[in-house]
Amino acid sequence: MSLCLLVLYHINFVIEIREMNICVLCTDPGWSSINRGVFICDECCSVHRSLGRHISIVKHLRHSGWPPALLQMVQTLASNGANSIWEHSLLDPAQVQSGRRKPNPQDKVHPTKSEFIRAKYQMLAFVHKLPCRDDDGVTTKDLSKQLHSSVRTGSLETCLRLLSLGAQANFFHPEKGTTPLHVAAKAGQVLQAELLVVYGADPGAPDINGRTPMDYARQAGQVELAERLVECQYELTDRLAFYLCGRRPGKCSHALPQVGTSSPSSPHLDLSELAKAAKKKLQALSNRLFEELAMDVYDEVDRRENDAVWLTTQNHSTLVTERSAVPFLPVNPEYSATRNQGRQKLARFNAREFATLIIDILSDAKRRQQGKGLASPVGDVLLPGHDYDSVASDEDTDSELTTQNNSGSMDSSDLSDGPITLQEYLEVKKALASSEAKVQQLMKVNNNLSEELRRLQKEAPLGRDDRLGFCAAQ
Repeated sequence: MSLCLLVLYHINFVIEIREMNICVLCTDPGWSSINRGVFICDECCSVHRSLGRHISIVKHLRHSGWPPALLQMVQTLASNGANSIWEHSLLDPAQVQSGRRKPNPQDKVHPTKSEFIRAKYQMLAFVHKLPCRDDDGVTTKDLSKQLHSSVRTGSLETCLRLLSLGAQANFFHPEKGTTPLHVAAKAGQVLQAELLVVYGADPGAPDINGRTPMDYARQAGQVELAERLVECQYELTDRLAFYLCGRRPGKCSHALPQVGTSSPSSPHLDLSELAKAAKKKLQALSNRLFEELAMDVYDEVDRRENDAVWLTTQNHSTLVTERSAVPFLPVNPEYSATRNQGRQKLARFNAREFATLIIDILSDAKRRQQGKGLASPVGDVLLPGHDYDSVASDEDTDSELTTQNNSGSMDSSDLSDGPITLQEYLEVKKALASSEAKVQQLMKVNNNLSEELRRLQKEAPLGRDDRLGFCAAQ
């Protein structure tokens, strides 16, 4: 799809959203919860982000990058009433009669709307419950088999309902020998494939004969779908590279700085002993632990990017409260305490330290992909949305994150085809510094507004007393 057509589609899409007026609790949706298939406003978005990406994956409708198929998938779900899946029991007239209702747009965000949003999306309090069975595994298997059959159709809302009830996107059908994504790819169901990937389906998963969903798409003549599945498979490394230098890996690899050499003009490129030790620890991680670290950094990139969008889209004539911010990655109860602590420490890294960590991860990802001393390909290791096991209680994983902030470690031979110039490195550094400066400027504006508000609140009572005294004297 050409750039002009994509921009036009995006503009028409935003117009349609505003005409539909379907923000869950409010009247001006600017964000979307991708995995829930709904549009949300700024206030509700702050609550969704505090839930974590394992509950709600948010994206701004105008200021975030959107693959066309993903954008269409969300629009289709919202248009076909995906919100009713999450509010199923509230549609029962008996609930209204009992006084149970959803908040109004005029209600306060905290605690009224925030409590409702948590009940709705985190606790799934209003989702239709299936009849109880003794064996929960049978229920999950039945749901997954239904999903396996349903993805060959265009009924997205049916598949979302099955996923909300517990169907597994990576379910391997024992009789068919395929996953739901194989079926969707063979049927050319692009939007179903997008939904499955959002819920963790693996684009590189083999069927019983070793063929992947990408192979199925190519065999069915679905070239664009096959290419999109390749993009999904390498989404993690692609996004890290794009965050680092604003370009895709094919071009970005030539813009990564060469570390490990020093010169009078670039003394900051020295590879310290601590950095060397940190890099060795990163390289010594098992594929599973390396995958988890990369996924945590991916989530932190998403948090920082959404923070930047949030700050630039707020109306700074009014106070931006601290409760609207998400200062670090929310706790994921499926992860160990050690991993959650490490994830939260990522927020402490400044722009340069975080960029260095990303560079090291991309460097080691390519090393692993090329099979230098490792058996598993990185394509299997770095797939976003994969169903990951919990992190083992490994203190090395925690200390890995704390030592990476001093790491300047990267060997250009692992990342690029040739040497990198100092000018190219400075361009990357300048872009990172500009981004950080913009955030600091916005935070300064927010602080000034806070001080002004406190000053006005302090002076307002005195003004009223003076006026009252004047009236009494008259």
